[in-house]
Amino acid sequence: MKLAFVIPAYNEEALIGKCLESVLAEIKRSGVDADVIVVNNASKDRTGEIARSFEGVTVVDEPKKGLVNARDAGFAASAGYELVANIDSDTVVPEGWLDIVMDEFAKDPKLVCLSGPYIYYDMAWHNRAMVGFFYGLTKLIYWINRYVLRVGSVVQGGNFVFKREAWASVGGYDRTIEFFGEDTDVAVRLSKIGHVKWTFRLKMKTSGRRLEEEGVFKTAGQYTLNFFAVTFRGKPATKEYKDIRR
Repeated sequence: MKLAFVIPAYNEEALIGKCLESVLAEIKRSGVDADVIVVNNASKDRTGEIARSFEGVTVVDEPKKGLVNARDAGFAASAGYELVANIDSDTVVPEGWLDIVMDEFAKDPKLVCLSGPYIYYDMAWHNRAMVGFFYGLTKLIYWINRYVLRVGSVVQGGNFVFKREAWASVGGYDRTIEFFGEDTDVAVRLSKIGHVKWTFRLKMKTSGRRLEEEGVFKTAGQYTLNFFAVTFRGKPATKEYKDIRR
């Protein structure tokens, strides 16, 4: 299956290079037929310039700022690909990530979306421990929502892969969602037409800058509130969010 990485980037000149290096290295190591699309999302720094300096990377400009706007622009640019890997510009793809993706989709024909947790590489140990606790709860919620209540599943924004045709068939991205809840919207709608799997196998490295600045409990509370709002009401409870850059 041919795969496209879609990477939204807003003022990410400090981290986009590290992200792209990891993506290109994983593509080369795995031998997977994959390409890279960076969405330069209204950046005012050198994000677009840096991304364009990488051979084989396609840069799409999306002038309307917002995570979902950027993901949607990248999705439009991914026509012709069977799988779309949605990651973020502050993520670092670990070795073996693409092997897991291809293995999971190969063994389950009904799988339409695959996701997994983050590994926060730059957080203090005590914050990482708290995150581990919350991911334990996430796994429990995943089992309840998917197998007991059958109201959806769990998708980690910045670490999910879906079948392009499946996402198009349910209408694609909802641009009225600005930030919180975009991943849950994916989980809920795709779970109606196929399997949406969340697994500890598919780990993604990322920066913990938001959790460090806003606090683990506050951030977890915001994401949890919006997870349940989208799952049961169809819309997030929170629209406002803070841009955090280092």
